[in-house]
Amino acid sequence: MSAQDSIAFPPGTTSVTRRAALGGLALLTLVNLLNYLDRYLLAALLPQIKASGLSLSDFELGTLMTGFIIVYLLAAPLFGALGDRGRRPRLIALGVALWSLATAASGLARGYAQLFIARAAVGVGEAAYGTIAPALLADYFPRTIRGRAFAVFYMAIPVGSALGYVFGGLAAQAWSWRAAFLLAGLPGALLAACLLWLCDPPRGVQEPEAARAPVAAGVGATLSLYAALLRRAPYTLTVLGYAAYTFAMGGLAFWMPTFLMRERGLPSAQATTAFGVVVVVTGFLGTFAGGWLGDLWQKRSSQAYLWLCGVATLLSAPVAAVALMASARELYYPALVAAELLLFMSTGPVNSAIVNLVSPAQRASAVALSVFAIHALGDVVSPALIGALSDRWSLRLAVLVVPVAVAASGILWLAAAMAARTAQGTDVRSAAH
Repeated sequence: MSAQDSIAFPPGTTSVTRRAALGGLALLTLVNLLNYLDRYLLAALLPQIKASGLSLSDFELGTLMTGFIIVYLLAAPLFGALGDRGRRPRLIALGVALWSLATAASGLARGYAQLFIARAAVGVGEAAYGTIAPALLADYFPRTIRGRAFAVFYMAIPVGSALGYVFGGLAAQAWSWRAAFLLAGLPGALLAACLLWLCDPPRGVQEPEAARAPVAAGVGATLSLYAALLRRAPYTLTVLGYAAYTFAMGGLAFWMPTFLMRERGLPSAQATTAFGVVVVVTGFLGTFAGGWLGDLWQKRSSQAYLWLCGVATLLSAPVAAVALMASARELYYPALVAAELLLFMSTGPVNSAIVNLVSPAQRASAVALSVFAIHALGDVVSPALIGALSDRWSLRLAVLVVPVAVAASGILWLAAAMAARTAQGTDVRSAAH
């Protein structure tokens, strides 16, 4: 293997070819796209499911996402521990196969209980993928370009979400909401087989030798590791900010097509398509800009990813409020575009910050604990809470919890950046003595 074929690995480590790293990024990004298509397919199908013979309330519709997220967050710590020890491509492939089967099963549900169980089962498969894939990617790319690699990976969130809205709306209109679930479940089997061929490099291959200590095995060691992570102020504040962000994004993504139909009078197909276009354009541009700016800023500050997240989300909070409160299209539509653009700028940087705050051998566990926390405190709560508030008052008032959560996330991320700077200063002074 020539020097040109490998991606800037430290001397004396096992290299991964550039082709393997870029191919792995491409495949994992494609799977991530399918991941979010499946996740937000349900949001596009809410009106059709509500109008069907299942006779579900808004609260029950909201709990379909809540059930998925609860299972997802409960399974995440298990897969995080496995991901720091086992063969990562096999675990990811297993997850993709499981969630695809559960998605197809959603289209066969004959009542609320069956639909709830099928959607909840999707969470098992997505937990395997969501916790392990970022740790694997971190071993494909060095720190100097990791932000951009993660930006590419997380661009699949807006693109996949938008495809979920658009595909769900069109498929339900052409056939039925059941057909939409069945068709969305098909590609997973093929992708699961492809994942088995991914390269699984040594953990920490991109880091200095001192950062590659293995993780101790056993339940007690795993619990001790999670407790130690929570005692680190920069990590905990980052995750809490991510939880507030996930609360806002989860609630907005789940209810926005229905909000546009009910409160802004848009037809069903137009609401799902219009919001899908906003998500894909702003998500693509915002995620790319966030990754690029984060890497550029990282040259000046090791806390750059967190500073960027804090500033972008604080700027987006008032704009999101305008998007949800204004009734004129010439006001709410541009505000929605601007708010989504600013929000998506944090997607790559916050995940880069999480993997950079811990040692390579702890990354899957750190991501797993983050997944557990952000969903337990975030989008487990927001879809059902907004649905319950909508049943009590109106959807117009219920969605106003979103900009409040956005502002909270920005404040917490700025606090995390300051805590990380303080901790780094303390480490430097300790080393000097």
